[in-house]
Amino acid sequence: MDFARIIPAVLNHSGSRVEKAAKIAEMIRDSGGYRWVGVYDVGAEVVSIVAFSGPSAPTYPQFPITEGLTGSAIREKRTVVVGDVGADPRYLTAFGSTFSEIIVPVMDETSGAVIGTIDVESERKNAFSAEDQVMLEEYARTARPLWPQS
Repeated sequence: MDFARIIPAVLNHSGSRVEKAAKIAEMIRDSGGYRWVGVYDVGAEVVSIVAFSGPSAPTYPQFPITEGLTGSAIREKRTVVVGDVGADPRYLTAFGSTFSEIIVPVMDETSGAVIGTIDVESERKNAFSAEDQVMLEEYARTARPLWPQS
């Protein structure tokens, strides 16, 4: 299924922003058989969960923009892929069953600032291929209208 075509339909459908974000997280999770997907807002100082799809809510629904793998993605303005989070000191332990994680930043089209992230986690080490990264980055670009312009 081509989720890059379906995401705009979700965005144009009625419902709240949180409902749309939850549907997008669920679609992304299903697309790769991932264990958990979170959609986050990035503020001036704090990253906050908008919605997620997975077995439970994140341990940190809010955290400083400087922390974790997400902090690196925000600082570097690029996707961060970690095949073994246990070996990466930047990792904030949100779920004990996570072994791999990919954080895809969502950029403001005008300022170039990171305004959101899509966080995808797997219970397998080295779960994310280059193809996964390309696909998830496309989903993030397609879902960009979920975040208001700054």
